[in-house]
Amino acid sequence: MPSAALIDFERLDAQRVVASREEILAKLAQRGRFALLDGILRAAGEDGVIVGFKDIRADDWWASDHIPGRPLFPGVLMCEAAAQLCSYDYLCKATIPAGTFLGFGGMDGTRFRGVVEPPSRLVIAAKPEKVRSRMFTYSAQAFVDRQLVFETQIIGVLV
Repeated sequence: MPSAALIDFERLDAQRVVASREEILAKLAQRGRFALLDGILRAAGEDGVIVGFKDIRADDWWASDHIPGRPLFPGVLMCEAAAQLCSYDYLCKATIPAGTFLGFGGMDGTRFRGVVEPPSRLVIAAKPEKVRSRMFTYSAQAFVDRQLVFETQIIGVLV
């Protein structure tokens, strides 16, 4: 059974970008093909929910090979995009020691509930559940056209 949506789409301005790709790159270490967030639509408010997006295009680097003739955005890249959104939010709030990397510690309760095909916008929401000095857990969900396509819990760890 899908979880309740983290996003209230009626209150989300899906056209207003509050942090650009460049601002995201200022916080995250991922580059090139693995810089998977295109923007932030909502900074974490009182409810703690942050919302970002990835525009899914037919000319993306993965599209010709996954799956030839019917490109499907890979689930593993949905997981990575969600982890990057959680990491971005964590790094906006925390100061980590110099030389420390924020790594992917794991995932729990992962479910794929729909396919993601180009052209579309993958809207990702994340909410912190447990934050410690060296580790965090966030709930994350992704939507296309307001339909839930993916949900998980992301674990991040300082290494």
